[in-house]
Amino acid sequence: MALHPDGLARRVQNLPEWGRHVTESLRGKALRSPDTRLDEFIAELESYLPEADLGPDHLGFAVPLRLSSPDGELRLITTITSFATAVDITLSELSLEAFLPADDQTAEILRSRAEQRRTPSNQRFAPAARPKNPATTGG
Repeated sequence: MALHPDGLARRVQNLPEWGRHVTESLRGKALRSPDTRLDEFIAELESYLPEADLGPDHLGFAVPLRLSSPDGELRLITTITSFATAVDITLSELSLEAFLPADDQTAEILRSRAEQRRTPSNQRFAPAARPKNPATTGG
């Protein structure tokens, strides 16, 4: 969904660079664990990407995601955590990706949005009253 034209790609301002960053990361995984389905998936993702003029300043491994939002451009960096030494095969293949603000403006936009979500005016329903615990109320 991140690179699909009907998904997030419409909002990615640096799609050629960021998309190549994503596909190159997947290509590295394909080299470590060859899988024809992954190769087909990479080819599909690359078909969504416009041509990129990556130039000499392109680092490849550190490409921020520049995302359009109603509040302005968000610049995000990503970090990926994996459980490579896990004993469980399921955990050993799991990777968690987190997006973090790459600049002060993005951090402020995200803080503001989080604060808006916490305010009572944005809640659809009033918080439900917690039932009393008979063990603590003597009932």
